Amino acid sequence: MTTQVMSTQDGNDIKRRYVFICGLHRSGTSLLGRNVARLENCTGFKDTGATEDEGQFLQDIYPISKVYGGAGRFGFDPRAHLTEISPLLTPENALKLRQSWERYWDRSKAICVEKTPGNLLKTRFLQAMFPESYFIVIRRHPVSVSMANQKWKGDLAAIHNLFEHWLHCHALLDEDKKHLKHVYELSYEDYVRDPGKYHAEIATFIGSRVPEDLMEPVTGVYNQKYFNQWSELLNTSPLKGYYRFVAAKYDALFTKYGYSLMKGFGGNEEQFLGANRIGETAGALYCLLADANALIIRLATRSKGYFRRQVRAHLPESLKVRIKDAVPKPTHVKSPPTIASS
Repeated sequence: MTTQVMSTQDGNDIKRRYVFICGLHRSGTSLLGRNVARLENCTGFKDTGATEDEGQFLQDIYPISKVYGGAGRFGFDPRAHLTEISPLLTPENALKLRQSWERYWDRSKAICVEKTPGNLLKTRFLQAMFPESYFIVIRRHPVSVSMANQKWKGDLAAIHNLFEHWLHCHALLDEDKKHLKHVYELSYEDYVRDPGKYHAEIATFIGSRVPEDLMEPVTGVYNQKYFNQWSELLNTSPLKGYYRFVAAKYDALFTKYGYSLMKGFGGNEEQFLGANRIGETAGALYCLLADANALIIRLATRSKGYFRRQVRAHLPESLKVRIKDAVPKPTHVKSPPTIASS
């Protein structure tokens, strides 16, 4: 694949540089992607009508993550991991993918930003498609990522499976990044602690500069909410035996990434470690029951959704209008406009 150029509105050609934001769902990719798109000479997707303005929904070359199970699951499907040997990698597909996204980028900017969580497993593929590509990978504490994903009841997975998914996806990336020419990594925790530092480093990495007063505010308050919930599960939950077993089983695997499932969450660390000595059979039973519970919730949630869709499909239009008019409308406060390119 050759370096791409894109014509501006005045007919001039600009040599393009492509920046892909990568990270698991609920890792901070959306916030980071919007701020990278605010850097000088950068353009990102905005007001596309697609969920979170993600590039995966604005193309038809490769399947979206939902096809492979969605958040907390997609990485387990080998088909979600694309590299330079993918049969999808053809000159025709490269041109079609670039054209699909170009219509949403500001043609006067040279640095094109695309954000999709599934990029985490497509870095080598995207590098082959877009030779002038740069990858920014954001990593977030597995407790926050996993517990945030559990909010989506229709795709609910037990916490141990979500930890497995986190580890699996980042292990694949660890191997893939050996093949990447340009990759920058940061943690969500460091980013929210000092966003200015990382905006400056990222700008240098991609050949841009940080504009004054245009960056979206960053906060780490949500992390603490999930940490508090995890602490309660470990220490006061009726199911603390399961959560302690999971914490003890996976804690050492996360230390290489700088995270712990036990330290800083109250209680006695020896108690948590002791939970791992209950035996493989008991531990497997814990996990089996957690999987069964998640399955029941998923099925119940999807059944409710199916029932609602069937009711809507068969209600007379006049009755739908009357129901809609009878429901109180929420009062919205208009938010200031967002800026996706600068």
